[in-house]
Amino acid sequence: MVDKRDIAEVAAIELIRRDQAGKELPVETLNLVGPDTLTGEEAAAAWQQLLGRPVIYGGDNPDAFEANMAEYMPRWMAYEMRLMAERYASDGMLPQEGDRERLVTLPGRPLHTYRDFITALAGQ
Repeated sequence: MVDKRDIAEVAAIELIRRDQAGKELPVETLNLVGPDTLTGEEAAAAWQQLLGRPVIYGGDNPDAFEANMAEYMPRWMAYEMRLMAERYASDGMLPQEGDRERLVTLPGRPLHTYRDFITALAGQ
């Protein structure tokens, strides 16, 4: 999981670096990753611990996911979200060697954990 604060800070650092380079730099890809690689069950367990009540992972059912998303967005977008979710379920979102270290080096601090993220989100 990647915290939006880390995404924003890394993006700002890279944009400033490119702006101040004085010449056009080659295109690079930064894999945005967090310090934790979690399963759905582990994410649900973190929420359960934080909230002090049962939280159950809904599973990897793409039909149910798409139907739920279609209640809040256009059907075409719900379908696209389903495709993305199916890819996550089949291939995972695993960092490559060195991704985490590179992202820690840019801001010069540890990345926010999933626990940091959900605690801020829950307002606790």
